[in-house]
Formats: sequence, structure tokens, C-alpha cells
Amino acid sequence: MSAPFMRCCQRSALLFAAARRPLSSSSVSTPLHRRLLLFLTQRYYDVEMLLSWKSSWKRRGIEKKNAYYGYTERLHGPDIAAAFYILTMKGSFRYVGQSEWFGSDASAKFNWDFLNHKDTQLEEVNMSHTLINFRGLRNLEGQRSLRTLSLRGCPEVDDWFLSRLHIFQDSLEELDISQCPRITAGGLAALRNLKGLQRLDVSSLPRISNPGLVVILLEEMLPHCQITATGYNYDPRQEQDETAPARTEIGTGQG
Repeated sequence: MSAPFMRCCQRSALLFAAARRPLSSSSVSTPLHRRLLLFLTQRYYDVEMLLSWKSSWKRRGIEKKNAYYGYTERLHGPDIAAAFYILTMKGSFRYVGQSEWFGSDASAKFNWDFLNHKDTQLEEVNMSHTLINFRGLRNLEGQRSLRTLSLRGCPEVDDWFLSRLHIFQDSLEELDISQCPRITAGGLAALRNLKGLQRLDVSSLPRISNPGLVVILLEEMLPHCQITATGYNYDPRQEQDETAPARTEIGTGQG
């Protein structure tokens, strides 16, 4: 166990001991919560270290979950490795030519029958509300038949993740990245490589400040794609009117 963690535990014990210490004559009139706040103020850096340790521990857990399943791939092939990764992340998928979906429950328990499809690629993958990140995406690189990918509400999906989706440019037809808190307009520009995309859901992206303009740009990049963008408080006609003078000015300058 690391030394910083041991120090944090010892100092936490001191905190509780101080809170339960009998009141002295000088502190009878001081409320308990004020004495606790005073103690925390004096131990500010100790509390900060504890919170930092907790954050780094959580980050290591996410990276571990998204590790490359190289051993499984060497043993069972890339399709089984991709399926196993999805199930351990509490996602679900459907094989090409199959109607049955494989998924895991809330406790990450799943049916091992997916092992019977060793040389069958994945056609639909649902990773919504999981902790998949760009490192974990490496486990799906060999899925050249992937048509549908749902990433709704994934907190680790960011602009860098979107830039890696070009590996599915020859097969991907439907993509759901709605409610992903880390996606920005700059990351959406990377979707221009997905020329075969037919449906795209970019609803409720909190870091998109001009959704109407973003939708216009996406429609220009992906003219054959149906784009869904709900959950925004904006008037698309107003934003189009605001961008019209700028386009007119550019056209006049060229003339």
C-alpha cells in the first residue's frame, strides 16, 4: 500500500479522534461543525492529497478496463476478443447474420455462448453509458463489418475518440454519440471521414455552443446522412439567418 495513502488514513483517523475528543473549558462554546472546519482548514493539503489519490485511482481503473485484450485475441481470434471486451464493459452486440443480441447485466454477468461464433464479425454494437475510451477502441479495430455503433452517454468519449472512428469508414452506417459530455464541435469535424454514414445522433451535447451552425456544417460534410440534434434550446432559422450575411459577403468578395 502506498505511503501517501497510509498518511491520508492516519490523518483521517486523527480527524475523527479530534471530533470525538471531550470538550475543554475553552471550546465548550464552539460548535462541533466549526471545530471540524477549523481542523480541515489546518489539514487542507492532506484532504487535497486524499482527493487527488481517489481521482488517480479511479483513472487507473478506467484505463485497466480499456486495456488491449491481446492475449484473448491470440487465443480465440479478434472477433471473440472484441465480443469479450464489450461484455466486460457491460455493453451488448449482435453478430453478422444473427438476430440474437449478447449482453451483460448490471453485475457484468453474461452468457458464454458467444464463444461459439469464433470467426463471425460484429454488425451492431451498443456501448451506451459505458466507460469505453479511445484506448479501448483498439479492441474493435478488426470489426470491418460494423454497421451500427451506439455511444450514448459515454463520459470518456471525446474528440480524440471520434478521430479514431475512421477505421470504420467503409462499413459504419449509424452512429449515436448523443449525451457525451466531452465532445466538442472540433471533434465532430473528424466525422467527415465516415462517408457511408446514413444516421447520426448528436443530441444533447453540453459542450456544443452553436448547435444550429454545427448541424449545418455536418449536413455539408455528410450530405447523405440523416442528422438528429434534439435537446438544444435554439432556433435553427435564426442561426441560419445570422450566418447568411457572412456567406453573402464572401461571395461578393470573390466576384
